[in-house]
Amino acid sequence: MSEYPETNNDSPIRSPLDLRADCENCFGLCCVALPFAASADFAMDKDAGQPCPNLLSDFRCGVHNSLRQRGFRGCTVYDCFGAGQHTSQVTYGGQDWRQAPETARDMFEVFSIMRHLHELLWYLSEALTLEPARPIYEALGSALEKTVRLASLAPQALMELDIAAHRADVNTLLLLTSERVRSEATRHLKTSPDTRKTYRRGADLIGANLRGADLRGANLRGAYLIAADLRNADLRGADLIGADLRDADLRGADLTGSIFLTQAQLNAAKGNSGTKLPQTLVLPLHWPAS
Repeated sequence: MSEYPETNNDSPIRSPLDLRADCENCFGLCCVALPFAASADFAMDKDAGQPCPNLLSDFRCGVHNSLRQRGFRGCTVYDCFGAGQHTSQVTYGGQDWRQAPETARDMFEVFSIMRHLHELLWYLSEALTLEPARPIYEALGSALEKTVRLASLAPQALMELDIAAHRADVNTLLLLTSERVRSEATRHLKTSPDTRKTYRRGADLIGANLRGADLRGANLRGAYLIAADLRNADLRGADLIGADLRDADLRGADLTGSIFLTQAQLNAAKGNSGTKLPQTLVLPLHWPAS
């Protein structure tokens, strides 16, 4: 028996471009499948599986151009990494949950799983561009190929997938990548490794004053950097996977060469045209010009 049965498409993902959200080809899945609670990020409560009242009949958002002003900031910082259009157009072949309401519940569950897979594909694709990770390129490539095959599974097979186990396997490789990149980033620093500030995964840096800090090669995986002052900080070669950057001040910060940073993380932060970004990311539209 094949390890990856019931595929719907033999080439679902070919490049990192496929890992960017294309809302035009999605059935508004994030607007229905995901729950949210009234807070600073959302203006109301919504249960999982309940369509957002702002979702139109053509699956467009009726308040897309004024989400932040209307209290839906959370919508502007969400990224499905292309899982929405993949679930809609590949896994379900273009048949939406309104046309086939009996598929809705499963489709929403599949979307959640697909989002995990696409996020892993984003990180693996990036890892394969990092020169210090070259010695483990073969393992990274194999993990990417396996993840692509998993993303091509039929709905029932996807719902039976042990996504936590697969994430753990991929994370082992991402950790090795991080160690190699961060080691290279600090190799030529004049300061001794023993005198540099170190951080553990999930470090509590909420509101921390890190203005102008030398964070080159820092391990900030899963760090809580909510409302931290990172103005003019040097984050080259820092690992930012899963870091919470909500309202972090990145004005003037140098993030070139930082790894595993996503557009959603940037969208949740504050910055300006002086913020230096990796080439794969763009300045959020709501950031001021200076």
